[in-house]
Amino acid sequence: MTALEFNHRLLSLKDNLQYFAYSLTSNQEDADDLIQDTYLKAITNKDKFDPATNLKAWIYTIMKNTFINKYRKETKVNTIIDNTKDLYYLNNSNTADADTPDTRYNHSELEKVINALQDDHRIPFQMHFQGYKYKEIAEKLNLSIGTVKSRIFFSRKKLMEKLKDFQN
Repeated sequence: MTALEFNHRLLSLKDNLQYFAYSLTSNQEDADDLIQDTYLKAITNKDKFDPATNLKAWIYTIMKNTFINKYRKETKVNTIIDNTKDLYYLNNSNTADADTPDTRYNHSELEKVINALQDDHRIPFQMHFQGYKYKEIAEKLNLSIGTVKSRIFFSRKKLMEKLKDFQN
């Protein structure tokens, strides 16, 4: 296969590659970058392609591997390595943002709405929020698991209705 034939067959897959790249990235600009990287790798390594095989499968494999390698590289770049004694930076919570007036106000409003719930809905909800499992809540309150689940569900629903202003 000549270089001209290879390039022509490669360019004929452009629409398919755009669709596949977008399905991987969910972003048009990233998809375009991925297509460009894939074309570069394919043209650079065209001597490794066997004309008796499927070009589309070969180019899709290049694109998928390029996407995976880029994802792995970005994950490593964003990893925090803490070499301090007792992992000081990882264990130190950033509390500077947690005590702003807005946060305190939002927290007090949330508490008011939760405390306004009826006891038979509020108590299971608070226990679940504190980390109790459904089974533990059911045993402590002498209720069936289904009742506990429905009360927590309806508590969430009521809270979402009353706290519409706090949702994004």
